Amino acid sequence: MDSASHLDHLRRELGAFEACLAGDLSARVEHCGQWTLYDLADHLGGGNLWAAAGVTEQRGDYEAPPAPRDRATLARWFGDTADVLLAALDTDPSTPAWTIAPPPTVGFWQRRRCMEALIHRWDAEHALGAAGPLDPALAADGIAEVIDTMTPRQIRLGRTPALPHAIRLSATDSTSTWVLGPGDPVATIRATAGELLLLLWGRLPAHEQAFTWDGDRDKAMVALAGSLVP
Repeated sequence: MDSASHLDHLRRELGAFEACLAGDLSARVEHCGQWTLYDLADHLGGGNLWAAAGVTEQRGDYEAPPAPRDRATLARWFGDTADVLLAALDTDPSTPAWTIAPPPTVGFWQRRRCMEALIHRWDAEHALGAAGPLDPALAADGIAEVIDTMTPRQIRLGRTPALPHAIRLSATDSTSTWVLGPGDPVATIRATAGELLLLLWGRLPAHEQAFTWDGDRDKAMVALAGSLVP
């Protein structure tokens, strides 16, 4: 997926998240510990400013102020953080930037913030009882990001052990396949790209009927049990 596509998707996902802020801000976000929708907005909006600083100020120590509590002010604040991020990222993807993993370029943040917004938009909508679908092409890029960036970083930081087995992921809404982990896959799991991405991010359990399995499911479950993403 190219830079323009990432920015288009990012703009849409951030806009969809902002629309959720008209809902119950005290709603619990199921897959984010004890967070409420307000906490999620604080996290995503603050992260927008943090990533923008990584581009414009070449630093990773930026700390955003807490998000405002007032509903109307919160929505405006979040929209402003989205504008700051989009302005910072609207440049040549090869431009140098501070990042949390290679490559140290704006292109890294174009992709990373797109995936962050996608997952947390789903989280927000899910908290309000109406989670919308994930774009198949964007979800496919998200699966690749988990495999090539997020899980290696988790292992490198000691947050999860090295995967003991490989799993093949096969999208039923395209011809795309991926291999997560080392060696020959011990099992294959099939579902839409969106469902596979939600599985990797711990949003859908592997026993959901959406998933079709072949091979040694028990070994595959050991590999999926770790913290593949932050």
